[in-house]
Amino acid sequence: MALDQQDTASAEMPFLDHLEELRWRIFKSLLALIVTFAVSMWVCTNIDVFALLAAPIKPYLHGKPLYYTHPVEKFTILMQVAVGLALAMASPVLLYQVWAFLSPALTKRERTVVIPVFAFALVLFASGVAMANMVFIPITMKLLEGIKTDMLAPLLTASEYYGFIITTSLAFGAVFELPILVLLLTALGLVTPKLMSKYRRHAFVALLLICEIATPGDLIISTLVLFVPVYGLYELSIIVSWFVYRARQRRQAARDAEAPGEHAA
Repeated sequence: MALDQQDTASAEMPFLDHLEELRWRIFKSLLALIVTFAVSMWVCTNIDVFALLAAPIKPYLHGKPLYYTHPVEKFTILMQVAVGLALAMASPVLLYQVWAFLSPALTKRERTVVIPVFAFALVLFASGVAMANMVFIPITMKLLEGIKTDMLAPLLTASEYYGFIITTSLAFGAVFELPILVLLLTALGLVTPKLMSKYRRHAFVALLLICEIATPGDLIISTLVLFVPVYGLYELSIIVSWFVYRARQRRQAARDAEAPGEHAA
């Protein structure tokens, strides 16, 4: 009986060790978020982050401010910005904790591949956010300002604008992750480059619809501003998919070549 209990304990220990490691990874991640949130609050209260975020729209305000209509709205927006900044600053630590927890289960080859993929994903997301703020929003505002009428006067509120810029930035960043999604689906065997090439026309229409949904205002030009780089990323995804698919085929061929030798042994 004691021997059975020892076997059970030894079998459970690795799982308990994983739980303990996971607990510490979560604790370190939360600690990083608390520290970065404190730093971001200090930054937001000592630097005019509202002016920085309003830079894309400032030329179209014509010297007027963004208005707020609720007594605590200013603080609410400040908190939202501080949380976003804290997540951005803590992201390297968070990614490292995820990596440190998962890496023991990966092969050496997989570990060498995952880090560049993570870095590429961050670059793509940052590129999407940059495009939203530096290209899409200025073009959208210019188009809207071109609609001339004496019956409509803009009254831009802070909550509407900052909500718009945050939503648009996240949408652009998420859409720009398309190559990473295709890479993962190809690695899992759910997508092949031949399939993506075959349904290129269908993808063209689907991506156009997604870009139309992701770009508020139903403006054709603003939709095209997002669609052109996104479809370019789709074509890039086909190339990425070819590399992953061929590597997967080579590994499968190597396993098939080893199999007869194992049976003969």
